[in-house]
Amino acid sequence: MPTLAEALTQGTVVLDGGLGTLLEAHGHDLTSHLWTARLLHDDPAAVRRAHAEYFAAGARVAISGSYQVSYDGLAAVGVERAEVDRLLYRSVEIARDARDDAGLRSGEAWVAASVGPFGAARADGSEYTGEYGMSVAELREWHRPRLAALAAAGADVLAVETIPSLVEVEAIRAELDILGVPAWLSVTIADDGRLRTGESLAEAAAIAASLPLLVGIGLNCCDPRRVAEALGVLRSSVD
Repeated sequence: MPTLAEALTQGTVVLDGGLGTLLEAHGHDLTSHLWTARLLHDDPAAVRRAHAEYFAAGARVAISGSYQVSYDGLAAVGVERAEVDRLLYRSVEIARDARDDAGLRSGEAWVAASVGPFGAARADGSEYTGEYGMSVAELREWHRPRLAALAAAGADVLAVETIPSLVEVEAIRAELDILGVPAWLSVTIADDGRLRTGESLAEAAAIAASLPLLVGIGLNCCDPRRVAEALGVLRSSVD
């Protein structure tokens, strides 16, 4: 069965759409700072149905609902670390179950474990500024247990998303290098085409491209009018 990286060399692979957006369209309230993490705990069947709907619409990659699942974020509402580990595992398991529901097999559809930035766990919009005041070492320590838990859950790929700064790109690259699992890394840019911190998009791409099991480098949560030019920067930076 081909891996996602192999499938991408053969043609276009369609990702799913916004999981939170679809869940809201289904009538679920995601206004808490836990976002989809709350439904993983309270109503996992709703998340499974949303994944299944995207597969039925033609998606061949389901991105798990783990984007905003973090140890400190859930500790703030009384959830212990062991339960957070279980929720991270469940997020991947639910996506796999939805793939089975759609009659798809491993090798023709894939599960990507969503890894949000530090700012997403803060739920204060700081993923769009990158102003964390944290070092590479501090961010590595913060990301490490969640990356390890999602890798252990058996996702086909880790989907690292909405990364706003070079320091966080560097931290995640270092941890992924140790884990040795397939991953893609997607950054978020400002209107000037640079990272949200004002740093170089090309430099971020070069750092990410050093990963031996990198599936792809991309962009998300930015003005669509800036995407074409930014993709050109990414291509030139990794060729």
